[in-house]
Amino acid sequence: MLAAAETPLTDAVRAAGGTVTIVPARVDSLLEHAREGDIVWLAGPTGDPDLARELGVRLARQPGLAELEVTYGSWDPAGGRLLDAVAVMDRLYSPGGDPWKRAQTHQSLAQFLLEEAYEAYDAIEAEDLAGLREELGDVLLQVVLHARLAEDLPEDERWTVDDVAGGLVEKMIRRNPHVFAGTEVGSVDEIIDNWEQIKKAEKSRDSAMDGVALAQPALALAAKFLQRTERAGLEVALPTGDDLGSRLLRLVAAARAAGEDPEAELRAAALRYADAVRLAERS
Repeated sequence: MLAAAETPLTDAVRAAGGTVTIVPARVDSLLEHAREGDIVWLAGPTGDPDLARELGVRLARQPGLAELEVTYGSWDPAGGRLLDAVAVMDRLYSPGGDPWKRAQTHQSLAQFLLEEAYEAYDAIEAEDLAGLREELGDVLLQVVLHARLAEDLPEDERWTVDDVAGGLVEKMIRRNPHVFAGTEVGSVDEIIDNWEQIKKAEKSRDSAMDGVALAQPALALAAKFLQRTERAGLEVALPTGDDLGSRLLRLVAAARAAGEDPEAELRAAALRYADAVRLAERS
């Protein structure tokens, strides 16, 4: 066991018969000790967040150096309650838990993931921050439940919530080289361009249209296709037909050119109309 300084924790470990060695709180020092076998780092009262962050980033970039497992002690770290959420979901989904959850599949849950995301969107539009906190919890429930279902897949298809989180961490580091790799950027537009180029290389996509979520509302889908086309530096003529779909697509293109969000604008107009209907009903 290693620690950076003498603390009540190191005293308690020694009193229980453990051996603690005081070493510098440096990533290279820890990795050097790890080459000799398993080590346990006893964090200080603050949890040594800078060291933990640096070590996590180092191992995300070079996973072959060591394996890292974090065990939380008496303090309540940011994100600690996520572990509780995973544990509660495991209890609900395990034998003797909730029959409804045990009967679900990824396919049967798909509609609920969309519904919860829309409800979170509604809370944002209403500027209801307390409601947003609750709705994001419902979105998180869907994430945790999908991950728990995946634990029971056949061995060659199985994955866990740790795989989800691990993939996210690696993606955030990989797609933000201006933060983690010292890449120089001059503007937000450059950051977005870097993100798109990195994503394109990761996905090995053949078209700028690949990877767009096709389940999103049609106006938002049209706007996304137009955005992708613009970012790819292509000029493709809009349909000139007089059918409703062609006319709507031209309207979406005009809205984007004016800096407007067609999905949000139509949604706002529909809500205003709904209010007018309620007023007419009351009168």
